[in-house]
Amino acid sequence: MAHVNSEKTKLLNRLRRISGQLTAIERAVEEDNECARVLQQATACRGALDSFIFEVIEDHIREHVMTGNSESPGTLNQAGEELIGILKSYIK
Repeated sequence: MAHVNSEKTKLLNRLRRISGQLTAIERAVEEDNECARVLQQATACRGALDSFIFEVIEDHIREHVMTGNSESPGTLNQAGEELIGILKSYIK
């Protein structure tokens, strides 16, 4: 993920927040909190993870697809195919 070095700190901070949210969900389950509260925390965490995924996908598109930064002609096609595979697994 060399193309996100400039965004690395932002992405790592986002992942740390997600990790904290997961810990809060785990604690809520251990403490037998209400289902609604656990679900609310889980959906907030899912939203944060979805935002992280979107940001990485956006960086991938901008760096490898839109700009065409590639060392060989097949790299652009490869970047597109990788993205399609990721999106297929994400949507399923």
